[in-house]
Amino acid sequence: MTANQRSFQRTTGCGQVTGSQVNTTIHLAGWVHRRRDHGGLIFIDLRDRTGMMQLVFNPSINEQLHEQAQHLRNEFVISVSGQVVARPPATVNDQLPTGNWELIVENLTILNRAKALPFSLDEGEGVDEELRLKYRYLDLRRLDMQEKLKLRNNITFAMREFFQTEGFYEIETPILTKNTAEGAREFIVPSRLHQGWVYSLPQSPQLYKQILMAAGMEKYFQIARCFRDEDLRADRQPEFTQLDIEMSFIDEKDIQYIIEKLLAHIWKKIFNKELAIPFPRMAYDDAMHLYGSDKPDQRFGMHIHDLSAVFADTQLKFLRQTLDTNGKIGALVVPNKQFTRSELDSWVAKAQQLGAQGLLWFRFDEAGNCESPVAKFLPADFFDRVRSVVPSLSKHDTIFVIAGEYETAWTLLGRMRLEFGKALDLIPQDILHFCWIVDFPLLEYSPDDKRYVSKHHPFTSPKGEWQTQDPKDIKARAYDIVLNGIELGGGSIRIHDHNVQMEAFKLLGLSADEMASHFGFLLEAQELGFPPHGGIALGLDRFVMLLTKSESIRDVIAFPKTSKGFDLMMNAPSPIDPKKLRDYGLQIKPKT
Repeated sequence: MTANQRSFQRTTGCGQVTGSQVNTTIHLAGWVHRRRDHGGLIFIDLRDRTGMMQLVFNPSINEQLHEQAQHLRNEFVISVSGQVVARPPATVNDQLPTGNWELIVENLTILNRAKALPFSLDEGEGVDEELRLKYRYLDLRRLDMQEKLKLRNNITFAMREFFQTEGFYEIETPILTKNTAEGAREFIVPSRLHQGWVYSLPQSPQLYKQILMAAGMEKYFQIARCFRDEDLRADRQPEFTQLDIEMSFIDEKDIQYIIEKLLAHIWKKIFNKELAIPFPRMAYDDAMHLYGSDKPDQRFGMHIHDLSAVFADTQLKFLRQTLDTNGKIGALVVPNKQFTRSELDSWVAKAQQLGAQGLLWFRFDEAGNCESPVAKFLPADFFDRVRSVVPSLSKHDTIFVIAGEYETAWTLLGRMRLEFGKALDLIPQDILHFCWIVDFPLLEYSPDDKRYVSKHHPFTSPKGEWQTQDPKDIKARAYDIVLNGIELGGGSIRIHDHNVQMEAFKLLGLSADEMASHFGFLLEAQELGFPPHGGIALGLDRFVMLLTKSESIRDVIAFPKTSKGFDLMMNAPSPIDPKKLRDYGLQIKPKT
């Protein structure tokens, strides 16, 4: 039977059939998920976004329909009508919400046929990702992908619902905006009307939302599209979505409280569970000292220990040199684990892959004697010395040591800690651990630029008596929220005073002309009644990725780019006709 514009009805979804519809006639439409021939009877699993329903074609009821069903193939789009009946007890499918019933088909319309698919939807997880992205519309038919996008939809709806009740205004900010010196590389959009000039796609709505505070909006939020022309990885895309908020007349605790309250609302609304708030706070310096990261995964222990004092009198040349140049010696203790020599060698190789020059290991026998590549250089009481720093140390533990400049060594130890956590199955997978990291440095020194740059962004308010401090010691009124070792978002109290903003720009090495060129509008607004304000942005893609335990944010974005920033389905980016470029006064030059 061929399809036309009005050849089908749909009265319910495939996954919405219930016992109340038994012995009634319903109309379904969807995709053929699977066909099974059983001794004359043909069974079809019909799928739509609500779920699946089993259809039955019985030749003794309608031989013509049965013959048509023989030609159905996977992913044919069909509509059917018929009577819902209870399945025989022996055929009930407990794994399916509709598994107690089936539809005896009385009418069938083929709405569209499908040729052989480039991959089976049942095997989607094992299919090469680039093939899945090329045929993204097929990949998105898989129920697990649809469930992820459904959850994303529910989360954004809950966010809007929450902010509406909290008195926020949802305000859209421009996509075509000004090229600024915010940090990351921007996507540039040439202007046809103003040849030689460009727009930029926004890295974030940062400046616009601050200006909205100057405009008296007081409480702003937006589900914002943002763009960064950066190298990609599992949790990064050239275009991404974030929840953006800004508030006036508040401090850090107000922002943190509203985010905790928002997340508690989402948990209750979507999962019907209570989320324990407030979340713990940890200073940046403590996070780095204990975990070697400003986004620590606190689902497991294994803190970093400073063993510099243990080696204070060492004559080992490379350790002596580290200490004499104000470096540090840090250690991870793997409890109750005796590695084989080949395993130890593999961990040394792993550390080198992560960027370490080397990795020392130490283990002990029952007498407390140490085995290590440098054992002959160690004092007889080495075990007791280490235990004075690590009271929980036992002779069944293994110690791994990295030495070097503090931040470099501790960052490497932090990465090794995560590698140990994964390899030794130390990380509980059923725990969600939220934490606030606070008291960040305002600035960090860039060896490449030979100057200080913003740790967050140049509009972050400094903390305390910052004017009298060395730039490296100034703390920021900034805060990040971390979930399971992933930064969900970050924010800060902003600078609202014109003079403070000018001084902050000077710390970054900006000249007066650069300040006026890039941020003149902001500086002027700060002289026209700018309220104290602050805000935060949460990565929506990362959040949904974590909640769905996905490997990549690409799994929770409908149409993501590849790891090289390419849209395989649309073949974008693509070449452009030189005639079109002339409208913009542009010409593509060959890469040299």
